Amino acid sequence: MVIELITRSELRKKIMTILYQIELYDKNKIEYDLETVIKQNTVIDSEFVKDIVFGVVTYKSEIDSLANKHLSNWSIDRLGNTDIAILRMGIYELIYTSTPPVVAINEAVELAKEYSDEKVCKMINACLDKIYKEEEK
Repeated sequence: MVIELITRSELRKKIMTILYQIELYDKNKIEYDLETVIKQNTVIDSEFVKDIVFGVVTYKSEIDSLANKHLSNWSIDRLGNTDIAILRMGIYELIYTSTPPVVAINEAVELAKEYSDEKVCKMINACLDKIYKEEEK
């Protein structure tokens, strides 16, 4: 029996995919079951994945409000679905989890470097940094 360890960075890619899929379902008014979407995208049962996905869905309006407050001359709904997924996950991890802020920001930025263009990557980094600095006060 081979046990494959999956890093949290790899799990975040799965989370990004799940959040992307949910965003498409929401925009197209397609009904879905969150547990089923998670199971379709992960081969393992991960509390980390479930916590973040359910958290982002639960606090979506608060997360989007925070994003819009800190996106300079921009709004979250103008971003691409992948960028929205990355930003929401980053904000959720930053605000609602015990993940160290520098890790939450870095992980989101690394995903943005891989899946978004440079301009959006900088925008996500700046937004998360502003939220972090505000939370520190």
